[in-house]
Amino acid sequence: MHAREEHQSVLLDEAVELLSCKPGGLYVDGTLGGGGHAERILEKSSPDGVLVGIDADPHALEIARERLRPFSARVHLVQGNFSSLREILREMGVREVDGILLDLGVSMFQLSDPRRGFSFRTNGPLDMRMDPNLEITAAELVNRLPEKDLKAIIKQYGEERWAGKIARAIAEARRQSPISTTAELARLVESVVPRKKSRERIHPATRTFQALRIVVNEELKSLKEFLDSVLDILKTGGRLVIISFHSLEDRLVKQAFGSWARSCRCPKDIPVCQCEGKPLARIITRKPVVPSEIEILKNPRARSAKLRALEKI
Repeated sequence: MHAREEHQSVLLDEAVELLSCKPGGLYVDGTLGGGGHAERILEKSSPDGVLVGIDADPHALEIARERLRPFSARVHLVQGNFSSLREILREMGVREVDGILLDLGVSMFQLSDPRRGFSFRTNGPLDMRMDPNLEITAAELVNRLPEKDLKAIIKQYGEERWAGKIARAIAEARRQSPISTTAELARLVESVVPRKKSRERIHPATRTFQALRIVVNEELKSLKEFLDSVLDILKTGGRLVIISFHSLEDRLVKQAFGSWARSCRCPKDIPVCQCEGKPLARIITRKPVVPSEIEILKNPRARSAKLRALEKI
């Protein structure tokens, strides 16, 4: 249970409070991780609330299963991707739920396990797969993609201004030998990012690693697919709470929430409203909820978290 002790659920109190858990409710934690949010949801929905916990990582499910053992009669754990939530619930005979939570961050036990290849702070294979059944690893992207495609990925998904220099350095280095470890890639990125531009708190390799992880796990695609179907899964009055950690995710969430909350959602080129002029949801968080200074001091990885919540009308 060492991994459980290391992992701290971000915005735990705020997320579960906004989910508005009630006894007898049916809730989904679509990114179960170590089970911190799930545990609090089960406590708040006692004595008979039910939780469906989903994670792509089988190791996460093992950790969460142990943590949630006291609630086992009220817990259903599934290995899968939250983008397939509608299908997962359909197989369980469930059509609608009272609340859904997503925490889109990487769990500490994933970051701290060198064998998973998520972190530049520990040396390990350049993997980054949350679901070990995925075919493409970060090493395959780094060693096989054309330089221009690497640049595009690092620039788009890492929002890295030095993407061109980094991609060029990778292309030159792999001609000598494949880049196979996290330490190799981190050193390479650090060697080409101008030092004066590295004064910010994050490591120079942070954005490159983020970009590769997003592509390996198809994270933005999964989020888009989830957002396309989630309102059909929520009951009227049901809550959706999403915690994101970088601007690309938060932008998708903000845009979807804004669209659902508008009185008219028709395309601009349609002269007459076709959607009856009724919003589908009410935004609860006009501005995103962010961690307190105290939480950031206790858990620095929380610093970039943004929480948004809405209620289906």
